[in-house]
Amino acid sequence: MVRLPDALPVARLLSEEAQHAEKFLGLPLWIWQFLNLALFLALLYKLIAKPLTESFRQRQIEIENRRKEAEKQRAHVQQLAADLRERTAKVEREIAEIRKQGQVDGEEARAALAARADEEAARVRTDAMEEIERRLSAAKAELRQAAAQQTAAAASNILTREITQDDRQRLLTESMAKMKEER
Repeated sequence: MVRLPDALPVARLLSEEAQHAEKFLGLPLWIWQFLNLALFLALLYKLIAKPLTESFRQRQIEIENRRKEAEKQRAHVQQLAADLRERTAKVEREIAEIRKQGQVDGEEARAALAARADEEAARVRTDAMEEIERRLSAAKAELRQAAAQQTAAAASNILTREITQDDRQRLLTESMAKMKEER
């Protein structure tokens, strides 16, 4: 343990140092602490807060620019979608018109083909009737000729059997006389 009389000079020394420590360069210590704090806050503001604030401001501007660009792209996409819907509707209308026109053209072609087929059938019928008439006429003529030949042959047979030499002489003279008269 320390003796009190010996400790007294040390306590006085500490007390002087405490008084001396309360002042630096003639200014009280609290002013120095305040100045130190102010300097620290100023450095903190200059080195951290200001760049951080500027960084946040730049980030906010970038976000705003991206948002505006996204809105422009969204509007562009909506415009493209509207154009696509319009084109699709136009194509669908054109397809419907083409189908209608195709049906009309098909009906017209069918009607034209039916009329042509009817005309062709009438022509074939007429040609067939004419051919039938020609062949019938030819067959009748052939039949008449065959009948005439048969009749002539039969008459010739009958005449050769029934006619005598006198009858022949008489027919020949009558025929010659007729010929002389006709001249």
